[in-house]
Amino acid sequence: MDLNAIWQSIKDFFTGNYLKIIEFFAILLIGIVVIKLILTLARRIFRRANAEPMTQNFIVTLIKFALWLVLILILLSKIGVEISGIITAISAILLAIGMALQSNISNLANGIVIITTRMFKKGDYICVNGAEGSITEIRFLFTVIITKDNKRITLPNSMIVNNAVTNFGANPRRRIDFTFTVAYESDVAKVKEIILNVLKSNGAVYLDPEPFCKLKNLGSSGLDFFANCWADSEDYWDVYYYTVENVYNEFKKHGVSIPYDQMEVRLRTDDVKMPYNAAPLPERVEKVREEEKSPIREIIDDVNEKIKKKREKKADKKRKNKA
Repeated sequence: MDLNAIWQSIKDFFTGNYLKIIEFFAILLIGIVVIKLILTLARRIFRRANAEPMTQNFIVTLIKFALWLVLILILLSKIGVEISGIITAISAILLAIGMALQSNISNLANGIVIITTRMFKKGDYICVNGAEGSITEIRFLFTVIITKDNKRITLPNSMIVNNAVTNFGANPRRRIDFTFTVAYESDVAKVKEIILNVLKSNGAVYLDPEPFCKLKNLGSSGLDFFANCWADSEDYWDVYYYTVENVYNEFKKHGVSIPYDQMEVRLRTDDVKMPYNAAPLPERVEKVREEEKSPIREIIDDVNEKIKKKREKKADKKRKNKA
């Protein structure tokens, strides 16, 4: 190997191409500065627009990837690499990925729409296509809700955007509607007074707007009264159950009759024998449940177990040495 020839070829390369080399590094440095400036400007714009942090990070990452890709292609063209084939290959790869991940891309786009438009937030109680619960996670591909009976439901974001979403926690106040049915012989004015008194007795009910109660319908078996009031969204069910229970109690107290469907009952005279198992119920056997451990607790337990084993080994060695 002729080192002098190699050294001469390196000198000739730099001597004949020093302008291109300077241009290459100048484009590299300018490109890095421009990328940093664009990313800084984008972050400032997102902050002023009060965009979600998750949205900011995602879009800034996309912009960063695109800018670096453009800079690399420019640098490759400057050193004489034919980039048309590279661009074609990248386009084909992106097209194949887009076709394979079509549904995920749709969920991703809809996730961006959900986060940027702030359709709802974590903690809101929503109903989508029959599934309802409190939102615990909002991701780019899916949204997680927890139902009243503690079930975890994962909803694709495309399903949320393409269906009607009922957000029960969007506004600080909610109107609570009631329908009470009483017998035809009831005093209309007295029934309205009872219902309004119950509504106004609850401190969680707003007095402005004032609670409302009117005779709504002459039903087939009674008079239907429609009533409503306004309360904070968080107090909705407390006010609802309070009103129903106390209106029923006040109706009984003031002799207001509540109609109900009648049923004809016939007495059987034959001897009915029902088969049954005479054995007593089995004794209760308590289920053994494993205690959930945090990662730190598991590490501590593992270290304690190793220390215990080492101590046992040392004790065994001492016993053998004594023997």
